[in-house]
Amino acid sequence: MPHEVRAVVAAKRGAPVELQTILVPDPGPGEVLVSVQACGVCHTDLHYRDGAINDEFPFLLGHEAAGTIDAVGPGVTDLAPGDYVVLAWRAPCGGCRSCRRGRPWYCFDSRNAAQPMTLFGGTSRTKSGGGTPLAPALGIGAFAEKTLVAAGQAVKIDAAARPEAAGLIGCGVMAGYGAAVHTGGVGPGDTVAVIGCGGVGNAAIAGASIAGARRVIAVDIDERKLDGATRFGATDTVNSRGADPVEAVRDLTGGHGADVVIDAVGRPETYRQGFYMRDLAGTLVQVGVPDPEMKIELPLIDLFARGGALKSSWYGDCLPSRDFPVLIDRYLSGRLDLDGFVTETIGLDEVESAFDKMRDGRVLRSVVVL
Repeated sequence: MPHEVRAVVAAKRGAPVELQTILVPDPGPGEVLVSVQACGVCHTDLHYRDGAINDEFPFLLGHEAAGTIDAVGPGVTDLAPGDYVVLAWRAPCGGCRSCRRGRPWYCFDSRNAAQPMTLFGGTSRTKSGGGTPLAPALGIGAFAEKTLVAAGQAVKIDAAARPEAAGLIGCGVMAGYGAAVHTGGVGPGDTVAVIGCGGVGNAAIAGASIAGARRVIAVDIDERKLDGATRFGATDTVNSRGADPVEAVRDLTGGHGADVVIDAVGRPETYRQGFYMRDLAGTLVQVGVPDPEMKIELPLIDLFARGGALKSSWYGDCLPSRDFPVLIDRYLSGRLDLDGFVTETIGLDEVESAFDKMRDGRVLRSVVVL
């Protein structure tokens, strides 16, 4: 029997989101039904709303979520009703060529729910009784009172974690933290520079600090964000609006540059800064998502002569079933300040205004609480 719930829908490109009634099916084989308790408002949701991801409107937005399992479908044995979970947008299949090579964090066939969630009403009916099928953001769609996901997307965590904070590891915090710890391989004694001090950048700063970096340099054009970055472990700050960030980072690292640079912005100018901000043979990690039209040009001799590694970080190269519980443990022990990422809590009907605050840089995360 489908569940009739309220949800945030992006009906067409660039239009304000709408609070609509949708139908969520009971779980089928390998699926779980989740009652959402909290869901962060991420830049990726705004990209979906603006048609920058694809054109599969209407979208059911929201993906940084925590909640409880309502029901499980046939074949689901490792989750049960009442389990407290964080939702992941990557659920390794276990059988693709990447999973078989022991690299499930690159899974090329990540699982999502097979059944569609649908708009209530309309003339185009589905087997579940709903109208127009919805495309859930990143296979989740959690700006809703309930959502349907593949069982592998629901990662059980310690119930002591506040849902407003816990849900954020489902995307932005995991992406930034993993960019430093997994992709960048930050270790004790390293020097690290992070370009962009939004939610992902601050998570990278926190990850680098926890990993034992002796110097973590925050780079941004907004003094408010730089002030906030020190809360997450930045030892130094550079305002690149008034100073050359490459020279500033070199000055702070004995004239050499950082061992690891993380670009959490994803623009050609920040990538170029990051490339030259590294020490010789240093590592540059791009985790900020660029516009598809952007291009980068670098002298080939510099690519050769400077050596090192240029990496992209997909979801912090994480394995959710392994990494989510670890981050929650660090949060509960006071080592990872997830609460510091929550700027405000809002209702489902305030998502559009949260997008405006995000664009203006007024929030790290607005979090929808249900």
